[in-house]
Amino acid sequence: MTTEIQTPDLTLDVSQMTNEQIRSAISGLPAPEAVRLNDSASGEECPPPLVELAGLNHQAAMCMRITQAVRIHGKGHLGDFAFAWCDAADVHLEGSVGDGACEGMTGGRVRITGNAKCGLGAAMTGGTLAVYGSAGPRVGAAMRGGSIFVRGDVGEDTGAGALGGTIVVGGDAGMNLGDGLNNVTVFLRGKAESLAPGVIQAPLRKREEVRLGLLLMNASIRGKPSDFRRIIPAARWQAEEAGAGEVRPNWR
Repeated sequence: MTTEIQTPDLTLDVSQMTNEQIRSAISGLPAPEAVRLNDSASGEECPPPLVELAGLNHQAAMCMRITQAVRIHGKGHLGDFAFAWCDAADVHLEGSVGDGACEGMTGGRVRITGNAKCGLGAAMTGGTLAVYGSAGPRVGAAMRGGSIFVRGDVGEDTGAGALGGTIVVGGDAGMNLGDGLNNVTVFLRGKAESLAPGVIQAPLRKREEVRLGLLLMNASIRGKPSDFRRIIPAARWQAEEAGAGEVRPNWR
């Protein structure tokens, strides 16, 4: 059985392009709705246009603020703030990124096969972000929504000041995990060097185990939910124990 390789709708050599030039080139692609109308005779729904990036060489601020429904694929490494403030794009990067990758992301999906440095997914409000290597400090800092998955280890201050969303770590975490964590759950498979004050390791309830399983599938990450521990604010655990977070049967 052979896998059909799709021809890109647009190939960009970004070695000499600015981010504004890249955004302008992508904006000229037809919207998915128009593509579906043009292909209506086939009776199939066409995916968004595919953009292939070439010439990646640690450029900074690459593909920032892409808000069009488009698929982006590239091989190579990027610098700081790659794919920051993006929405609706489906990105697959076969490489690593620098600081601030996907900062302020509001939607869509980004998959990075390599590593990420400081501030991965900081201040993001939506979407799914998956890194299949490891990440530096302050993963998900000040995030307000969305899901971050890191298959490897993460650095110190992961989840600092995060108010919403989910962070899944397949390896170990550095010091001060969850400082100022609010309505956020961190699922940790490895060990944390230290938890921030007011943050505890809580039992993984059945509903959380089911939710984590779906999240792992969505990010194409293998693993049993039961292998993970749940890191949440102590106040949230107290509310759950008081019955505010889960209906508890009174029979034995």
